[in-house]
Amino acid sequence: MIFLLYLQNNIETREIYKMKATKVLFIAQEITPYLPESEIANVCRYLPQGVQERGREIRTFMPKYGNINERRNQLHEVIRLSGMNLIIDDTDHPLIIKVASIQAARMQVYFIDNEDYFQRKFTTEDENGNSFDDNDERSIFFVRGVMETVKKLRWVPDIIHCHGWMTALAPLYIKKAYAEDPCFRDTKVIYSSYNNSFNSPFPASFSDKLLLEGIRKEDLNFTDKPIDFSELTKLAIRFSDGVIQASETMQPDILEYTKNAGIPFLPYQDPENYIDAYNEFYDVVWENAHK
Repeated sequence: MIFLLYLQNNIETREIYKMKATKVLFIAQEITPYLPESEIANVCRYLPQGVQERGREIRTFMPKYGNINERRNQLHEVIRLSGMNLIIDDTDHPLIIKVASIQAARMQVYFIDNEDYFQRKFTTEDENGNSFDDNDERSIFFVRGVMETVKKLRWVPDIIHCHGWMTALAPLYIKKAYAEDPCFRDTKVIYSSYNNSFNSPFPASFSDKLLLEGIRKEDLNFTDKPIDFSELTKLAIRFSDGVIQASETMQPDILEYTKNAGIPFLPYQDPENYIDAYNEFYDVVWENAHK
């Protein structure tokens, strides 16, 4: 009898948790059809749609790179969300928010734009395949732009799911700089680790640029090594509530770090099953955080 009562209570508790984790924010480095198909771009196109069709409420953000055709994709500026300035390395950078719809998915996509960071005709590398020197600042601006826009929307996400190294700073900012903000205080963060490395480490000044109220240098825990893809990914994992192996292979040091992090980990899922697996993983992460 005691066991049955415990089982019933446990089931009821699980259902409460599932009901609470109803809003999912996707922060994406790339989304097709706005950019050419890639592993990240395809997942970030179909996963939000699939999660929405399974009953959750979603919002999706990506950078407005200069090679995105605004007329063809019918982007337009959202005046009420634009107009803020973000200070990075003691310089003001205007935040511009645009939006477009993927009609087939009944899904809106919000774009973070800025003339200094996102007007060039490439994404994260130039025509010769070299990483842009300011990718560190572009990442900071993008992530902080998403946070500030979500606050303006007054939309409180239960789960934030980050895709691609351009989003790797989101867990840090949510857990430290925005830890007491009502929009993010109870939010759980999931980081999808892809094999989408960059070829030039971030500059030594990156640590200083990251600092906001609530973030200390000790939180960053960077070694004397260059701040490369591996170090950036580990920073994301350190402040996440769950990690997904999004590519079929994963750097051995990142995989080991993930398994030792003591948080829920979802190994690689094949293309036929990943939407259901990810959707279920949201509940696993939510429940784990509420034990």
